[in-house]
Amino acid sequence: MAKAKYDNSKPHVNIGTIGHVDHG
Repeated sequence: MAKAKYDNSKPHVNIGTIGHVDHG
């Protein structure tokens, strides 16, 4: 779940990589 943490740290990136992060 390390990626999830990184995603949470970067909200602007989360929007663009929300799908990618979900897949891992």
